[in-house]
Amino acid sequence: MTKLLLSLHVLAAIIAVGPVTVAASMFPATLRRALGDSADGNARAVLQTLHRICRIYAGVGIAVPLFGFATASSLGVLGDAWLITSILLTATAAAVLTFLILPAQDRAVAATTGSAAPPSAPAPPSSARLAMATGIFNLLWATVTVLMIIRPGSTTGA
Repeated sequence: MTKLLLSLHVLAAIIAVGPVTVAASMFPATLRRALGDSADGNARAVLQTLHRICRIYAGVGIAVPLFGFATASSLGVLGDAWLITSILLTATAAAVLTFLILPAQDRAVAATTGSAAPPSAPAPPSSARLAMATGIFNLLWATVTVLMIIRPGSTTGA
């Protein structure tokens, strides 16, 4: 059962987190193109598609920690420092995505498509600031991946 849970955890991470990291990384450059050339309808369409990918796969990404907790429980490593660190980094990555990246992408898409934003809405983000948040998100996930492979102090023997 542990091997099945671990396989599902890894597959969920690849299928859910991979597309978010790629789409979110492509978003700032596409935003620069969309803001730089107001006639570039293709850049705006790509921007909307990248944002949709990020939103949808962020939701699918909930499966990653669910399978992760089930795997860790079956391995008996829920109290290990490397796992607790991974959980905290995963929660931080989820917060960066939820509270920084996705709202900034929402504002950027609205700004480039001419959607009327409410007067109290914050200004669209700069592509540099969005790239920085995305870089932090990607670095957090890379660190979690390394911790999952190295598992310092792990007693599972693998």
